Amino acid sequence: MAAEPSLGPKSVMFVCLGNICRSPIADCVMRHLVKERNLSGWTVDSSGTGSWHVGSPADRRAQQILEAHGVDSTHTAKQIKKKNFSEFSYIFGMDEQNISDLKRLAPANSPAKIELLGDYDPQGEKIIRDPYYDSDTAGFEKVYEQCLRCCTAFLEKVESKK
Repeated sequence: MAAEPSLGPKSVMFVCLGNICRSPIADCVMRHLVKERNLSGWTVDSSGTGSWHVGSPADRRAQQILEAHGVDSTHTAKQIKKKNFSEFSYIFGMDEQNISDLKRLAPANSPAKIELLGDYDPQGEKIIRDPYYDSDTAGFEKVYEQCLRCCTAFLEKVESKK
């Protein structure tokens, strides 16, 4: 049987490929929602499955979109570590490849629930597409909108269990 996550039941990590586009947007949106609703006990973070952007800020387009919506865009990319699977209650991937990578990386008996963030989208858009190779900010705006819907629905579900 898996142990309880060390950061408690209200701990969430968002994961994408490089941790500069989708997962930092989800991370910043979730932090914003928690702060806006004056909720306590939440631990929110993000990481990537790959290491090539470690130490970098979020993509400038992600920062632009977050700031346009009044959301703090402070972020430094990092790669997911084995210990994260025993620390966090929820680890959300943005697409099926992220989920596959996370399941492969997760140690046996990990208490973390590995899920698609899009599973919480009330509009049913399960996959949060990577906008990295887009030439403008439109894809980043869509990621923001999806993350806002999903994080809001997830927060409401968890907070209603109190």
